Amino acid sequence: MMELVTPEWLLLLPVLGLGAWLWPALGLRRPLRALVAVVAVVLLAQPRARLMKHGMDLWVLVDRSESTGGDADAALPEWKQLLERGRRHRDDRVRWVDYAADVVPQELNAGGPYTGGRKLSRTALAVQNTLTMRDPDKASRVLVFTDGYSTEPLAGLAERLQAERVPLDVRLLPGRDGDDFRVRRLSLPPRVRAGEPFLIETEVMGPRDGVVPLTVLRDGQVLETSEVAIVKGKAVQRFTDRIAAGGAYRYEVRLDVPGDPWPGNNRGESWIEVSGGPRLLLITNYTDDPAAAAFGRQFSVETVTQFNTLRPGMLTGCKAVVLNNVPAWDLPAEFIAALPFYVEVQGGGLLMAGGRRSFGAGGWFQSAVDPLLPVSMELKEDQRKVQTALSIVLDRSGSMAAAAGGGTKMDLANEGAVRAIEMLGMQDSAGVLAVDSSAHTAVPFQRVGDRENRKKMTSAARRVESSGGGIYVYEGLKEGWSTLKGVGAGTRHIILFADAADAEEPGDYIKLLAEVTAAGATTSVIALGTEGDSDAGFLKDVAARGKGRIFFTDRAEEVPAVFTAEAVAVARSLFIDEPLATAATGQWQELAGKAIEWPGRVDGYNLSYRREWAGQALVSRDEYAAPLVAWGRRGAGRSAAVSFPLGGEVSATVRGWSEYGDFLQTLARWLAGDEVPPGVGLRWSATGTTLAVELLHDGSWETSFGTDPPRLLVASGSRAERRRELIWERMAPGSWQATAELEEGELVRGAVQAGKFTLPFGPASVGTGTEWQFDPGRIVELREVAVRSGGRELVDLSTAWLSPPVREWTDLRRWVLPGLLGMILLEVLMTRTGWRLPVLGGRGRAKGVRRAGPVKVAGKVAVKAVPAAAVVEETREVPGPGTGEAKAGEAVDAAAARRERFARARKR
Repeated sequence: MMELVTPEWLLLLPVLGLGAWLWPALGLRRPLRALVAVVAVVLLAQPRARLMKHGMDLWVLVDRSESTGGDADAALPEWKQLLERGRRHRDDRVRWVDYAADVVPQELNAGGPYTGGRKLSRTALAVQNTLTMRDPDKASRVLVFTDGYSTEPLAGLAERLQAERVPLDVRLLPGRDGDDFRVRRLSLPPRVRAGEPFLIETEVMGPRDGVVPLTVLRDGQVLETSEVAIVKGKAVQRFTDRIAAGGAYRYEVRLDVPGDPWPGNNRGESWIEVSGGPRLLLITNYTDDPAAAAFGRQFSVETVTQFNTLRPGMLTGCKAVVLNNVPAWDLPAEFIAALPFYVEVQGGGLLMAGGRRSFGAGGWFQSAVDPLLPVSMELKEDQRKVQTALSIVLDRSGSMAAAAGGGTKMDLANEGAVRAIEMLGMQDSAGVLAVDSSAHTAVPFQRVGDRENRKKMTSAARRVESSGGGIYVYEGLKEGWSTLKGVGAGTRHIILFADAADAEEPGDYIKLLAEVTAAGATTSVIALGTEGDSDAGFLKDVAARGKGRIFFTDRAEEVPAVFTAEAVAVARSLFIDEPLATAATGQWQELAGKAIEWPGRVDGYNLSYRREWAGQALVSRDEYAAPLVAWGRRGAGRSAAVSFPLGGEVSATVRGWSEYGDFLQTLARWLAGDEVPPGVGLRWSATGTTLAVELLHDGSWETSFGTDPPRLLVASGSRAERRRELIWERMAPGSWQATAELEEGELVRGAVQAGKFTLPFGPASVGTGTEWQFDPGRIVELREVAVRSGGRELVDLSTAWLSPPVREWTDLRRWVLPGLLGMILLEVLMTRTGWRLPVLGGRGRAKGVRRAGPVKVAGKVAVKAVPAAAVVEETREVPGPGTGEAKAGEAVDAAAARRERFARARKR
């Protein structure tokens, strides 16, 4: 079969015919030139034909869901080797695609680990995406490595595979031995009142009857441990609980079954919201915080001094959060990451109070909270009164070569060192050491200096590579201290970065750190891992003996931010702990509606600067005129900063201030925002993986919503990292609805913004554990799809390259073009030599030509082509043969004949 891609060019053929008729001088009546013109037009029309094509694309889909465990990772190298070995043609290609909840081609992931969600097995989506990505003009085949338990139906998939003539082969992963017990569901009411008892119900299933241990937890703390008796493959267990404080709480049940082949389905979780009165969350470093009593006169105050108990669910129902002299490194990263959404979208309030462990001194600079505050912690160069000398000791052991955050752990550690150098001033000094079995200098210790030198230092820090082996901590500390020992800077500090599961050879670190602290230097540790890792205790001891801080993070992508917090705490913080006078600005009335008598002085404060969008009521009466009380709006919420301490040893003057309680109560009322008027309410639910939100209102809100429709914003993930706005559907007067599909097991929270009022909801987790259902019907369905598509269940991978017959469109121009070029060259040759084929007949047909006989000129014979009429006329004028000899001198010479011949060729 042949066709023309652009047949419109054929319209030139009648034009060429008309030109040949009207303008004979074009020469289109000569057969060869006419053929050249026709072939050129056909080339412009792009002829192509369907021909058999060699080679095949084999699309290999690898199931990376939780239910497959690590089975695919272990077998993948062998699969790749077998498939590469079985290729039959040089044009055969293998295309690898990972899938679970998302579909990620391995070529787009740089060969790294699968980065999508693992809570679902979306086999149908993976196959459909593959059909979209494939080359339609090339033979393709799909091979799926999976356990067969798809979490979505495969309806319509066989028909599409048949329509596109792509067979589907299936390679089922081997099953696991043992009895699989699982938690089928965990049910509890979505919300209750504070102090109200409620029922918790869980359903457990198993392949045989028996007794199974069951544990119930609330926010990670064990509530009850019992045994559940399974009868006929099923058991239901019920518990009761009540919670006095408001907030959102996460409940979890766990089965403890030794030898269970699928431990991932031995747990279930759900959330409950406990509503109460107006609540304020006070996170403080003081055991008996005087601010708590002041806030407690108007709010229910939840005071937290054990920072590891903080969780994002505490923000539910909370009007404002107070950070009273607490450092960023002591608070859980998930809680800090949830604060921006809480303030900007859910309309919450945030207050940071001063102290030696607050603001820049507490590592809050460039944290998630930094943009929310009405003050900037960025210090000017001339305000760095104390020089800092910093030695950074980096682990470059073999574990640092593992992939993380789009690169390796080593890359993130290097970026952390770069961040630390960037936090230093021009007069500060720094150096970077890379440690494995010994210490190696990556960045020589030197003064940071100007921008050009800083750039050279950071460039060198980014080039550290993992070399294998472990990290010898003592060697790194020893070399780090040797670079600082002779430095005369006011602050000397060592930052040790190490793997909490691979920190070797402590050596005589106790004696070494005693020498370091005796000289006035300090040591902090950034540990990659958790406090439960094998070497975590040793690293804690290093930080304690070094009189520094210890940071644990099991997220490698957080390492640069931790380096930033530590460097800021060391080099960029400035807490002024000497009394100074204050000055009022007169702006307090804008916030409170009445004036206040401010204290004439404070005992100390954290130096910062007011942001452009913020207001300030009190400033320091010194060279900086720094804000002592500042506030502002951030999105739907509000924030404030009180730069002087509200408690502790540097707060005697403030605590004796007569307006202390009234000041804090007024500030808290403003942070809490306005109460939502009556006539509007919110109803939401999470069913399966679908979030449904309904906004209800009476007629008093019609005008307001008509001019300014409500907005619905949600955030997904434990850190509210993925935000999006949902679209409302107006179902009826006074009723707005919206739905969204979320990932299995995903944590979601959100808010409806109605003008200046906000109705927050969540958090809640969605999903029903469909990844762990293990329905045998799914395997049967997958096999049927394979057979109907022309595929099969594949046992021998060497037979995977069975290519279906495929014809492809082949461009014929590459074969026609050489012929056209040959005809053009022949036409040129005929034109130059004067030889040509007979001319086609038609109107204005030229008379035939004949060649005159040879004419002897000066002993040579010249042949001249002349018109026939001229020959007749010439014959009449010649009386006899003798006359020709008499007029021989008048004959045209050979050169003249050639010139005449070329002249006639040009006229053509």
